[in-house]
Order: sequence, then C-alpha cells, then structure tokens
Amino acid sequence: MPASDPAITVRELIYYPVKGCAGTEVDSASVGEMGLLHDRVFMAVDAEDGSFRSQRTLPALAAVRPEVLDGGARLRLSADGVESVVVEVEPDAERRAVTLFGRPVGEVPDQGDMAAEWFSEVLGKRSRLVRVPPGFDRDGWGETPGKVGFADAHALLIASRRSLDDLNARITAGGGRPVPMNRFRPNIVLDGCAEPHDEDRMRGLGIGTAEFAYSVRAMRCAVPMVDQVTGVRSGPEPIRTLATYRREPEYENKVSFGMKAAVLRHGVLSVGDAVRVTWAAEQPV
Repeated sequence: MPASDPAITVRELIYYPVKGCAGTEVDSASVGEMGLLHDRVFMAVDAEDGSFRSQRTLPALAAVRPEVLDGGARLRLSADGVESVVVEVEPDAERRAVTLFGRPVGEVPDQGDMAAEWFSEVLGKRSRLVRVPPGFDRDGWGETPGKVGFADAHALLIASRRSLDDLNARITAGGGRPVPMNRFRPNIVLDGCAEPHDEDRMRGLGIGTAEFAYSVRAMRCAVPMVDQVTGVRSGPEPIRTLATYRREPEYENKVSFGMKAAVLRHGVLSVGDAVRVTWAAEQPV
C-alpha cells in the first residue's frame, strides 16, 4: 500500500448521536478530539445502576433514530410504533454516575424525565438518557490511545468497502446472504483499497484537514448480527464467516473487522476526499 494513494477516498461518513442507536450519514463532518462531531454524545443507561444500554443485550436500540437539531441544542428521538419526542439538551443538568463494561466513567448530565420515559417505553426497561459533559476526559487504549466520548473505547471506526466485499463473497460462497456495511457501525468508510483489510495496515492517515492514527483492530461482538434497520438479531452472519479467517488470538480469539483510530489533528473531512496514508505497516499486525 503506497503512502498517499490517490485511489483511496472517503465513501461514507456516519456519526451516531446516541450510543447503540441509528447513525446519521453526512457529506461533511468536523473532527474533534473524541471523533466526529455529535458522535456518541448521548447514551441510554440503566435507571438503577447507570450501566450502559447495548445492542448486545437490547438489539431494539438499533431501530431508535436520533436526530441532532439546532447544532446540538435539541435531540429528536424516533422509533416505529411510538410517538417521537424532542429533548432540550442540558449539558449542565444534574449528574448521574454511569459505567461502561463495568468501569466507572464519571458523573454525567442526565437529560430529564421525558427522554427517560421514552427510552423506557421503547426498550421495555427503566432507562435514563445521559450526555457527555463539558470537559469530559476519557482515555482510549491501543497503539495510539487518544481520547473517547461514549464510544466503546476509541474515537473512530474505519472500514473499507474492499473488506466488506471480500467478506460478502465468502458469506455467499457458503450459502449465506450478504450483509450491509451498517452492521459494523463505522464512522468512515473507505473506497479504493487494493486489498481486503488494507485499513488494518494504516498507521497514520490524513483526510481533509484532519489526521488520524491507528489504535487497534476492531474486535467484534454480537452487534454485527443485529439488523440495523429493524433492531432484530438475525445472525449467525457475519460473525460465523469472520470466525473462519479473522480470529485474533491475542484478543481472546475474538474476530475483527475494521480499524479503530485516534484523532491526531482536528479538522474537517468530506465524502470524496482523498486519503493520505502517511505511514503503513508492511504486514498486518
């Protein structure tokens, strides 16, 4: 993979206003320390213990369609079968202690009873909606850790169409049905990579006026088996096929797809931008 390969471009940009819920495709996005603007700024949590709600156990989250309004001052929440609501965002509201994967991430602003009642109805479990507070400081991990909001552990997830096409060819050869890219919930989708999983080798890259660095391959759980439109689990693909060629022994034999990245330089990027690969590993590691 040559550096600054002009053939590699941005095909899609997606941010996810509420962790675990539907994404919003955009033509252009600002990038800050914690990733794309508005990405995983909100999170639904258990009303009792503050643990985060996840598609791993509540796939119905995928069918919740959040919409950022007025530059982030309000948030519209929609889902089939329930009336939409518009929440007035309160960055400095009363705070609630929350956890991700059993680890405390601090006390963060609760977004009020209307949002809580709406999520509780949709998910069938008593829930609250919280927001990343001003000055939030959470470390990622990996080769370049960076900072992260309510995403699992990294600012961005980058995947290529070439990787998906190769996966789907393997799925269909085995008699299965191909899966769409949204199963993997990427932020940046690349087009024009020469080989499947070229994104794994990218250690430094620039897009638009922003710069990124490799953190780790993206380990996949049960979420890619959830239909991201209906919010219904419809596995075993793509995990079954990924398990035949993408197991990661150093990560408890989990399967991987895509690359997690940290932000090195804030900026703006757009669909169609060329990807400047400033440093690439000789072989995937």
